[in-house]
Amino acid sequence: MVAKSTVTGLTGTTGWTGTSFTRSSMTYDGPPPSTHVRTYNWPPWQLNFWIFVILLASTSIIGVFATFIQIQTQLELGIPWYFPYFITVGSLSIIFILGIFWLIAQRRLLPAIVMVGGFMFFILWIVGLVVVAIQLFGPDGSIQSVCDVQVFGRNPKGTSMATMAWLQQRNICQSWQLVFAMALTGTVFFIWVMIMAYQVFVNS
Repeated sequence: MVAKSTVTGLTGTTGWTGTSFTRSSMTYDGPPPSTHVRTYNWPPWQLNFWIFVILLASTSIIGVFATFIQIQTQLELGIPWYFPYFITVGSLSIIFILGIFWLIAQRRLLPAIVMVGGFMFFILWIVGLVVVAIQLFGPDGSIQSVCDVQVFGRNPKGTSMATMAWLQQRNICQSWQLVFAMALTGTVFFIWVMIMAYQVFVNS
């Protein structure tokens, strides 16, 4: 289909009595101006799986460290800085996912946004991962060594305070292992989403 545009102008003549104008027009037949719209095709299954894993890792870490803060407060002990740090990082990660949902709804999810955001959160998550790894597997009095000797090396039975205390200690040890696993998973998956975004950019 050929689009038709019309340009209208004025031609004038000048005489002794003044200036008079007559209207003239010229028409232009041609193809419509072309606009190039670049589309990005995201792999739906991979993107949805990545979102699910990041939400799982973030909520798990938030829940565990929020419980640890409650325990520390009840025992009137100091709260390590990495508890609120990782809670904040997990909360920001959830906000980032919500932003991705909004961009998907608006059809404006650009690979550059995902790559930059993924790199920023990769740095935040790897800092938390390193701190958790030092606390869990550090050389001097690590949490894992204490758990191996005082918790996993015992198996009390019966309805006693000692058994209840042991169950609570085992729950804390397993929670630390969960945090480390989720921190490692989140760090790896932010690397993966940067690779995914780059592939989407190249293929589009």
